[in-house]
Amino acid sequence: MTEPGDLERDFSLIVISLLKGVTYAEDDPALWHKLMSRQSSVRDYVRTLGLELVIHEDEGYAWLKNAPWAVESGLPVLAARRQLSYPVSLLLALLRRRLTEHDASSGDRRLIVSRDEIVEMMRTFLPPGSNEARIVDQIDAHLNKAIELGFIRRLKTENNKIEIRRILKAFIDAQWLHEFDRKLKEYVQRNLGNSEAGDEE
Repeated sequence: MTEPGDLERDFSLIVISLLKGVTYAEDDPALWHKLMSRQSSVRDYVRTLGLELVIHEDEGYAWLKNAPWAVESGLPVLAARRQLSYPVSLLLALLRRRLTEHDASSGDRRLIVSRDEIVEMMRTFLPPGSNEARIVDQIDAHLNKAIELGFIRRLKTENNKIEIRRILKAFIDAQWLHEFDRKLKEYVQRNLGNSEAGDEE
């Protein structure tokens, strides 16, 4: 069998990277450059798999999603949709809002926050009276899920520091955030009502 040439190998590397998850320009500039130069061929190839290539060149990332025509036609989907738990949805919504605030006030594209800062952000929305160590353990578990999904990553040099990845902007748009805020207010009001009722007993 003939060994693949450099062009074929590069093409395979591009497609494999996309099939494994989000491709970031900052993680592998050389691969990103190859993707930019061959995006038309990649689009044509992944289309045969029922997928669509999405590129945010200004933000520096790309990923694959199920093509609407493939979903409507009943093809098996390669990019599985994942149902998020309430705490993970809350975490992502808070991080998305933090990213929006960062973009409005800073010229630095990278947003790095500490785990302690995230714990404080989430504590407001967690049931009162929980054990502190248990809260931190739970939030760590939610952070690990967000890392697994590719929305954040821990810094290799400082494990307590977490980078919020810009792909989060693509998955949580303004409309999603607005709807989540509405549900969150209902949740907080309901918890507040339950807490006050408990105090009166």
